[in-house]
Amino acid sequence: MIPIRYNLRSLVVRKVGTAMTVLGVALTVAVFLSILAMVQGLRNTFVETGDPLNLIVIRKGSLSEVNSFFDREIKGIVETMDGVESVAGEILVLINSPRTTGETTNIMVRGISDKSLELRSQLKIVEGRMLRPGLREIVVSRSIAKRFRSSQLGDDLKIGRTTWKVVGILDAAQTAYDSEAWADYNEIAQEFERPIYSSLLVRAKNEVAIKSIKARIEDDRRVKLDVYGEKEYFASQTNAAQPIQILGYLVGVIMAIGSCFAVMNTMYAATTYRTREIATLRVLGFKRHNILLSFLFESIVLSILGGILGCLMALPIHGISTGTANFNNFAEVVFKFRITPMLMLEGMAFAVIMGSLGGLLPARLASSIPIVRALRT
Repeated sequence: MIPIRYNLRSLVVRKVGTAMTVLGVALTVAVFLSILAMVQGLRNTFVETGDPLNLIVIRKGSLSEVNSFFDREIKGIVETMDGVESVAGEILVLINSPRTTGETTNIMVRGISDKSLELRSQLKIVEGRMLRPGLREIVVSRSIAKRFRSSQLGDDLKIGRTTWKVVGILDAAQTAYDSEAWADYNEIAQEFERPIYSSLLVRAKNEVAIKSIKARIEDDRRVKLDVYGEKEYFASQTNAAQPIQILGYLVGVIMAIGSCFAVMNTMYAATTYRTREIATLRVLGFKRHNILLSFLFESIVLSILGGILGCLMALPIHGISTGTANFNNFAEVVFKFRITPMLMLEGMAFAVIMGSLGGLLPARLASSIPIVRALRT
């Protein structure tokens, strides 16, 4: 086997070519990781939402709470079921509101009952106070307050035909509720003339009761509703991340092709520059496969260096807040970029694959050069 020092020394000698190739791979890995970090952040926002004892009840066949509706009388039926500890009836509407940057998008407004906050132990009011029933008051999540106009504490936010006073800021613990504003159920139902419920949030007494509650709701022909665990429901909403993930892989593949050519170009140049060295190695007794593995090793080292640099370049975006459209309800969902150790390993693996593919043909060329021709070059 050819000494590793020979390969590493060759990379140092060709400083400019090595640096350019490493940078090309690094940029590809950084972009690839950035898009995957968006997908990871979006998924984690949904997956981390919910209490194990909470159930969400929506109209049968609905994809989300926003396109669900049913009569308010059903709440009384569910409340009397064995194992049910508490029930909150809620309504969801979308309003179009301008971001601080000027463009407009949809915000989800949840009309809540007096038990809604109590049933969501992860959430708490961190500024101002909780809204009072019967008044045109609203609380918004921290993310909404930062990203949208007229959403700061004390502002007047237009909802429907009237304005509502922002009286509190909600810390939603980086869950899906971070993309919502909350108002009194009766006021929202009156404003939008929708005397219905979009969903029921049901608290079971214990884990054993969850199965019986699900079975009774699904079997009751009067209600015609679907029931999900709160965590299960929000986990199902992660398909909003699929378009971004597909885009990420598409962009990654396109950039990876360019990086493979960059590695290939560098290694072809190395083969041309070191033709006599290759012949000398063959004369010294190194076989063709030794030469092939040697050049392949160099290209992989280049890609590993690029992968490490790419990971470092992508790290600063970790924790940055952003938003995108939820394709289930067309409201904005707010989340943070998340770069995890597993994502960084994926980035490194991506770099190694680029290096292997880019270095394979030059390595085969180097190993196949006839000794006599190489010595005359």
